[in-house]
Amino acid sequence: MLDIFKTDIPQLTKKEKRKVYVYVPDYEGQFPVLYMFDGHNLFDDEEATYGKSWGMLKFLEENEVPLIVVGVECNHHPENHRYGGRLSEYSPFDFDDPDFGKIKGRGRITMDWYTKELKPYIDDNYPTLAERRYTFIAGSSMGGLMTLYALSEYNDVFSRGAALSPSLIFAPEKVTDMIEKTKYHRNTILYMDYGENEIKYRNTREVYGDVTAALIKKKVLLDSRIVPKGNHNEASWEKAIPFFMETLFYRL
Repeated sequence: MLDIFKTDIPQLTKKEKRKVYVYVPDYEGQFPVLYMFDGHNLFDDEEATYGKSWGMLKFLEENEVPLIVVGVECNHHPENHRYGGRLSEYSPFDFDDPDFGKIKGRGRITMDWYTKELKPYIDDNYPTLAERRYTFIAGSSMGGLMTLYALSEYNDVFSRGAALSPSLIFAPEKVTDMIEKTKYHRNTILYMDYGENEIKYRNTREVYGDVTAALIKKKVLLDSRIVPKGNHNEASWEKAIPFFMETLFYRL
């Protein structure tokens, strides 16, 4: 079952309502919950920004995955690179970029809403296993960066995550500094990947190596992949679903 409702996020935008997509297995039980970014791109090609979704609904139904998936629509402001847009809401840090200019990071505001308002609502209204052990988070691109941030700064809430093609290059020193300062729970698990064709961009390969090394040093249980022929798009992320699902459910 895919349930869809709209909500205000007044801390981020006062006029724009966001869709929240909630997939619930159609059989009895209580289930772990995977929170995701860019919810409009997950389930339906017709709603996806570029006409191609992750195909998450098909995967969950065909494999009868015992998991609730909650995806929140991103900010669709046409100037999403400016303050108040998607890059701002999905960045934990302020940064300057030659392509996008100055970005005001409002990732903490976003994650405070996820953890203090969205999660309690989901736990009250759906058959969840609400404990940290069963609470996961995932996303791609800027959503991948937010996944890494959430798993670090909100480690008491999220035990496992999947960061696909995370946007690490915007503020690499801040990312590694965050990891080095975080006291992770011993059972923190992270799947993280990059596509072979996208890791060539800028200094992504070097940054990815630094970030994975920092996570390993902090004893995060890391599953890292360079995806053969992988690209920075939904079609590639769809192919990664079986891999990160296996990581999320490993010895759960």
